[in-house]
Amino acid sequence: MDRHDQAQRPAPRWRFWKWILLYFGLVCLGYSQSLIIPVQFAQRSDWNASSFWHAPWGSSGVHKGIDIFAQKGTPVLAPCSGWVLSRGNGPKSGLTVLMLGPNLRLHYMGHLDSIDPAARGWVRQGTVLGTVGNSGNAVGKPAHLHYAIVALIPHPWQIRLVSQGWKRMFFLDPNNWLPG
Repeated sequence: MDRHDQAQRPAPRWRFWKWILLYFGLVCLGYSQSLIIPVQFAQRSDWNASSFWHAPWGSSGVHKGIDIFAQKGTPVLAPCSGWVLSRGNGPKSGLTVLMLGPNLRLHYMGHLDSIDPAARGWVRQGTVLGTVGNSGNAVGKPAHLHYAIVALIPHPWQIRLVSQGWKRMFFLDPNNWLPG
């Protein structure tokens, strides 16, 4: 192999970044993907559709997502393909997974019983991220997944004259995006 051949072949690291740039390019252009319900075998009857933005809701003020009820240990699935940005444990949220999906939307899943060790980096829709639980401030309550969708690009037309209503431009109602 001579120097001319080496100059024409992109470095393996560049190939990796081309795919990353392509992904984020598609995300920014509005590539969309239909979501799946992030709890295995769950249906719309497994959550209260009117609980989104319900107030009062403890120290949070309003409920910025929905609670999908299921047996403890039921698999929690990636609602879309995307990047797992963080996995954590908080006093209110308990065990959590945060994903970046299409259209620059964050998908937040809390109160997990466990987080799958393989749930890192890029995941495909339907990948097991963990299991339903009642961790954090849900201890002693029925097992459920707290699911929220957060838009990084504000939707100002969603603002309401209610408690914390200005935050609705970021928190999207999962009822409008989940199938069923």
